[in-house]
Amino acid sequence: MLLKFSLEPAQLTTWLDTWLHSNLPAWAALAIEFVLVGIALLTAYAVLALMLIYVERKITAFFQARYGPNRVGKWGIIQSVADMIKILIKEIIHVKKSDRFLFFAAPFFMIVASMLTFGAIPFGYKLHAIDFNIGVFYVIAVSSLGIIGVLLAGWSSNNKYSMIGAMRSGAQFISYELSAGFALMTVVVLSGTMSFSKIIEGQAYIHQWNIIAGHVPAIIAFIIYLISGHAETNRGPFDLPEAESELTAGYHTEYSGLQFGFFYLAEYLNMFIVASIATTVFLGGYNPVMIKGWDGFNEVMSYIPSVIWFFGKAMFLVFLSLWVRWTFPRLRIDQLLNLEWKYLLPVNMVNILLMVGLVLLGWTLK
Repeated sequence: MLLKFSLEPAQLTTWLDTWLHSNLPAWAALAIEFVLVGIALLTAYAVLALMLIYVERKITAFFQARYGPNRVGKWGIIQSVADMIKILIKEIIHVKKSDRFLFFAAPFFMIVASMLTFGAIPFGYKLHAIDFNIGVFYVIAVSSLGIIGVLLAGWSSNNKYSMIGAMRSGAQFISYELSAGFALMTVVVLSGTMSFSKIIEGQAYIHQWNIIAGHVPAIIAFIIYLISGHAETNRGPFDLPEAESELTAGYHTEYSGLQFGFFYLAEYLNMFIVASIATTVFLGGYNPVMIKGWDGFNEVMSYIPSVIWFFGKAMFLVFLSLWVRWTFPRLRIDQLLNLEWKYLLPVNMVNILLMVGLVLLGWTLK
């Protein structure tokens, strides 16, 4: 194994684990570690959301030939923090004739589903909260819980526009979840495992990255996963559930203050989660760009921390997502569903069979 990953956060976590277990009882050390991991995940969740909001506003401004945020802090870099403080102190408006319990519970379904998925992402070498041996299946399962929050928000608001937005979102999410799942299963067939860490281990060199090793079926799966993931996050041109001209804000029209902030955070983090999973299963995850036989080049690449490689690849996919959002016009609901059921899903099913054939014949680069 040529990977060195100098200056890795894994070194700090290993040292902390050793120190805690040598000075405290096992149960106390584990309890402290669980709390620290939870705090780290929540902090990373919030900071990433603020960064993505700022990045999107700047990239959008670039596409539209304007400046974007440029007043609060240098280059407007503190604008997202100011917006966060503003939304935290805003009044939460109570909606008459709404189902109070479900109305307040809906945002938590969104946040919890997003956090559960976020916690399974391998951000770097030995830097993930938990590594399930069925990681791909786990991510597909828990990410699907978010739709419960959307449907509850629309129904409990007692608002016809919110309900229409929730039904649209439900139809869209459930439809595109199928294609996203089949695309990931195509990679599982290629890798022979559902564990994210083992999938990444099998992509040490660039020619072993799944998008290259799996030939055309892997490329097709990658494209379909990006389209499906983009649609699941309700981002344009798939933003029918939040079509302002028709439904004001869609399923979260009646939400205000921190409750609206939960939906807002989950939307941006889901965009990053889709990019992170695509990075992990198709683009080598946190592995550097290494070419077999180029020992000098590989030596240099291995000194760049794995966290930088992971975030670099993920943010490139986030940029592609934003590029698509601000380039194409919004689809109609019939066009959106036709794209999934008449094109993506049939292509996906044939594609997974092609991948099975490639693996059985031994024609992959693994």
